[in-house]
Amino acid sequence: VSKSVPRIYSTPTLTHRIHIVSRRTMVDVTKWPLFSLMEGEELSSIRQACVFGTSANEVIYITHNDDVYVFGLNCSNCLGTGDSQSTILPKKLDFLSGRKVVSLSYGSGPHILLATEEGELFAWGHNGYSQLGNGTTNQGVAPVLVSASLLNKRVTEVACGSHHSLALTNTGEVYAWGYNNCGQVGSGSTANQPTPRRVSNCLQNKVVVSITCGQTSSLAVVENGEVYGWGYNGNGQLGLGNNGNQLTPCRLVGLQGLCVLQIVSGYAHSLALTDEGLLYAWGTNTYGQLGTGNKSNQLSPVQIMAEKERIVEIAACHSTHTSAAKTQSGQVYMWGQCRGQSIVLPFLTHFSCTDDVFACFATPSVMWRLLSMEHDDFLTVSQSLKKEFDSPETADLKFSVDGKYIHVHKAVLKIRCEHFRSMFQSHWNEDMKEVIEIDQFTYPVYRSFLEFLYTDNIDLPPEDAIGLLDLATSYCENRLKRLCQHIIKRGITIENAFSLLAAAVRYDAEDLEEFCFKFCVNHLTEVTQTAAFWQIEGNLLKEFISRASRCGAFKN
Repeated sequence: VSKSVPRIYSTPTLTHRIHIVSRRTMVDVTKWPLFSLMEGEELSSIRQACVFGTSANEVIYITHNDDVYVFGLNCSNCLGTGDSQSTILPKKLDFLSGRKVVSLSYGSGPHILLATEEGELFAWGHNGYSQLGNGTTNQGVAPVLVSASLLNKRVTEVACGSHHSLALTNTGEVYAWGYNNCGQVGSGSTANQPTPRRVSNCLQNKVVVSITCGQTSSLAVVENGEVYGWGYNGNGQLGLGNNGNQLTPCRLVGLQGLCVLQIVSGYAHSLALTDEGLLYAWGTNTYGQLGTGNKSNQLSPVQIMAEKERIVEIAACHSTHTSAAKTQSGQVYMWGQCRGQSIVLPFLTHFSCTDDVFACFATPSVMWRLLSMEHDDFLTVSQSLKKEFDSPETADLKFSVDGKYIHVHKAVLKIRCEHFRSMFQSHWNEDMKEVIEIDQFTYPVYRSFLEFLYTDNIDLPPEDAIGLLDLATSYCENRLKRLCQHIIKRGITIENAFSLLAAAVRYDAEDLEEFCFKFCVNHLTEVTQTAAFWQIEGNLLKEFISRASRCGAFKN
């Protein structure tokens, strides 16, 4: 059982509202100046994009047709066009077109790593330290498949430091290569690594789920939420409690007892987000990038934003000293080096996504991740329908729930839901009614369900999401069922974890059940002290104890 960790963070209660939209927040790429010369039609074709380079002067983007384009300064052949010419107009990389991109990262040279849906890894750009993994130090003028040591391996994620590279496979193995002056390749020496080499030692029998790089450091998260670091540690960026370099992976004991979901690295600092929405920071603090209220370096992880609501996303990248975070209600905070200023405490912005922080305030104004976009250049059908939901003026049907009316349109319900297609048949009594009574579900749950049919959005606190999960199961609405599970996952706390586990079992939500079970095991000591744990019926309690025992939860 993991030890109990004192916390001053106020975790959200079941009544805290969580807003989930079934697609990404709209991002305006023209906030990055390089895109400002592109026409509207070109901009609307972009599905993924990344701005990179020492001065944020290079761009790679992928269209909805999976065509890959680049433009910009082309420092160190980082555009992959086969020549060293800069271009202000997008050029197509025919070699990569048609391949679906799942991960992309860039170094300081810069060099580029790109992983495809098929698990292929391509590299190009600066190669002075063999960071392209091809066994040479020759510049990579065009994308080349990285095959050495990765044959029959499927790469799912890539990460670049200044001049070193990491790749994560679908089996949880980490490979590293390139510059190794501080041990950032994790090989046990400081000799440069010309081709991908598996990072083993204490990661040998671990399944890694996420990787990130600082300038000359590397971090990995394993499936149980532990974090391991290696490489340069002169300012505590590995979070090990000292400032000695590590030539092989070492576990961050300062995060013991916590289950980390996401980790990001800046130039020489790192942030970690736990499954309870807690945020920890460590490393260099010259610009206030740790958000501690001062500029003192931290050799071990310290919790920040403890007084804020639950954090759902964190952001940083190795070429900046900027940090950002997003809360579950959509508030975006930034701190660190922001347009030359040192912001030492998280500052609430008006932005809707962490990406905007880097577009407007980071130096250089790169993208911290491969950005995915949705476009709303015109009023869509769903936007038009959204305005007519619960509108008495245009509705031709009313539902009565808990004595309250919800106004809807039969045609919309029949188009969107198989349950209503069956209901509004001539042999059903409901087909002739102007008012249909509903007594199986509460008003908030049923209204949210109907609104979802109009908008694809859900706006419910977790306890109502459980009721909506019941409805989605009854009506065989699998997509809605998945969204409900997502809401419940984001609302899980020590206090409600076992209740949510019971609901997942009751509604046969296997993915949610597995998530809640792992959360309960990760926080077993605290969960077993809650009222919810002891109020659960006996069979479920016995099954949980038996399953937890098989997982080794009760070993000393």
